[in-house]
Amino acid sequence: MKIAILIGIGFVALLHIYFLWFEMFSWTVRGPKIFRSLPKDMFEPTKAMAANQGLYNGFLAAGLIWTYFIENPVWYKNIALFFLGCVAVAGIYGALSVARKIFFVQALPALITIGLLLFF
Repeated sequence: MKIAILIGIGFVALLHIYFLWFEMFSWTVRGPKIFRSLPKDMFEPTKAMAANQGLYNGFLAAGLIWTYFIENPVWYKNIALFFLGCVAVAGIYGALSVARKIFFVQALPALITIGLLLFF
């Protein structure tokens, strides 16, 4: 089960590294292709806002990656639960305020990994 937990944490971290890249470096190029329902002229004026969001996603990824270097099992579990919890809350909020799809992309992987951490 330890391997499943490590894979879950890694998957969530990789998602947030992707979010960082997308929001900080590719918002005006890939954004209009991904968010087709939004006006194309909206992406340039919101570039700084998206970059700020990307930075926060990077912090979440960094915290999750940090867990791979923690040797104390209690600290490892607590730090992993904290950062996964942050991801889950952000995903649930995004699902309620923006699009339900965010729950499945962001919150669900974090919640599954939290479940693995708590029960195994």
